[in-house]
Amino acid sequence: MKVLILGASGLLGSSLAPFLVSHGHETVTHSHRGGTQYLADLGSPMYTSELLGKIEPAAIVNLVGLTDVDRCETEPNQAYLVNVHTVENISGWIKHEAPASCHLFHISTDQVYDGIGPNVEQDVTLMNYYAFSKYAGDLVAATVPSTILRTNFIGRSRCERRASLTDWIFHSLSEGKSIQVFDDVLFSPLSMATLSEMIELSIQKKPVGLFNLGSNKSMSKADFAFAFAEELALPTRTMARATTDQVTFLKTRRPKDMRMDCSKFEQTFGVKLPLLSDEIKRVAKEYREIA
Repeated sequence: MKVLILGASGLLGSSLAPFLVSHGHETVTHSHRGGTQYLADLGSPMYTSELLGKIEPAAIVNLVGLTDVDRCETEPNQAYLVNVHTVENISGWIKHEAPASCHLFHISTDQVYDGIGPNVEQDVTLMNYYAFSKYAGDLVAATVPSTILRTNFIGRSRCERRASLTDWIFHSLSEGKSIQVFDDVLFSPLSMATLSEMIELSIQKKPVGLFNLGSNKSMSKADFAFAFAEELALPTRTMARATTDQVTFLKTRRPKDMRMDCSKFEQTFGVKLPLLSDEIKRVAKEYREIA
């Protein structure tokens, strides 16, 4: 299957692209910065149409997004252009020009949730403009044959420009830097390795709909950080627990309970998603190579 990854040079795309290649897909990569097969401005309907028409993919994996929460808050128009308008351009091509079999796989975020979790797909609570723009993008993606995956991910970054949450924890503790980790923020991330497997499974099955995609048995970010450190025997004397109300470096209000109920995904795909504790072990193996 010819799979086009939009935003392939980012944090997830840098892991997903080689994974899809290794599983036999004809994988075509795009970015707006370089290091991929194609460069195109997806903010332009014309350039988007030219790119997609030239490639004619059977599957489009959209990883394009402005994920800087503070920047989305201070530059809402830019958040709209990247997180919504690009999806409008992609969806427009699928509606009017694409082969009938073309399917969109739109990767979204768990930050659209902030109720008492685990949250099901309808439990949307928008706390900031990043969440608002991503939710609006979900609505646009749903107007064409699409699989929308709301997720959060961890793991060793293969992207030179972007560090992951676990990169930050690993390098900070290895270097003895003082960091604070949040006791009052709950989440259920997957490793990028597992997420890549689940995206590939989605490409095979092409279910139409919106799905939460995360781990089972969520944790606070503080518990996660200490469990990850313990798995790698990293010193934790410089890591302190805190709440989001105690710190001053957060400029934008963020959700505190992003736990997801992923039973819809499990039932649709016939899989059992891993425990977060097992995902921590899987990710820790990636860091033992450089420890």
